[in-house]
Amino acid sequence: MSVTATIGRRKSSVARVFIKEGKGNITINKRPLDEYFTTYELRNNIKKPLALLNVEKNYDININVIGGGYRGQADASKLGISRGLVILLPEKKQDLKKEKLLTRDPRKVERKKYGQKKARKKFQFSKR
Repeated sequence: MSVTATIGRRKSSVARVFIKEGKGNITINKRPLDEYFTTYELRNNIKKPLALLNVEKNYDININVIGGGYRGQADASKLGISRGLVILLPEKKQDLKKEKLLTRDPRKVERKKYGQKKARKKFQFSKR
């Protein structure tokens, strides 16, 4: 029984995903999926690639995720799972690509510049 390891990233979150054949258990940082992500939306987001290919009950997934918030961690995990499924099921790559599950979202927080209040917001200007 081999383990497939992949990485997913989003904003400042990095998810290391390990997929092996099993009963469909998903653990994140040694905690069950339902315990780690309490919202239905985030849980569904992670399961989206599995549901699309109808392999929810075929693989056990262990995810180690660090950095960012819950939304970024969920999206990073989703990308990692999608990349792992492409390795295991290469014939299903087009289905995942069509749903844009293999695209890494490059958006990050813009840095704050000196002489300004935030990244783009300026201090109030006074003429006199």
